[in-house]
Amino acid sequence: MANTVPTKANLMAMQKSLALAKLGYELMDRKKNILVREMMQLIDEAKEVDKNINAVFQKAYKSLQMANITLGLCSNYVRNVPIDDSFEVDCKSVMGVELPTITCEKTEYKNYYGFDTTNSYLDEAYFNFNEAKRMTVRLAQTQSSIYRLADAIKKTQKRANALNNIMIPQFTRDIKYITEALDEKEREDFTRLKVVKRNKENTE
Repeated sequence: MANTVPTKANLMAMQKSLALAKLGYELMDRKKNILVREMMQLIDEAKEVDKNINAVFQKAYKSLQMANITLGLCSNYVRNVPIDDSFEVDCKSVMGVELPTITCEKTEYKNYYGFDTTNSYLDEAYFNFNEAKRMTVRLAQTQSSIYRLADAIKKTQKRANALNNIMIPQFTRDIKYITEALDEKEREDFTRLKVVKRNKENTE
């Protein structure tokens, strides 16, 4: 403020800067609210998946345990199941924040190991682990999005605070200082003009 020259041009510039700062704050606040709402929805989704995923894994490991007990170690059968490389990672943008979207093709259930040497426990293990894989993908996508949103919310709030607590008050003080200085100068000019006019009248 001490370096601000009290001119009308500077006053107009400060008023424009103040208006932009207020608009920026409103946009930052709106962005933060949208991101918070998006994150809360994802948190609810993650809680739902997390609540069910443990049961799915327990079911899968139990069926695998039964398959191992009845068939012996199932590693030889597992080698016949092809590796799933159908995962695709893309992104969607929410208020400029890139959120991952992970997709994998729906598993086509096939018998890769033959019916004559296996039993239903191995089939159950195969089905249950595929369901666990699907839920793991969903949980990974949701949690990653939550972390990114939380980081974006923190940065947005920091910028909003800087505008609201530093920039806007500073521009407001500068405008007040310039306005008061210009008013004072105008009063001095008016008084000076009156003195000049009175002196001129007296000399006539």
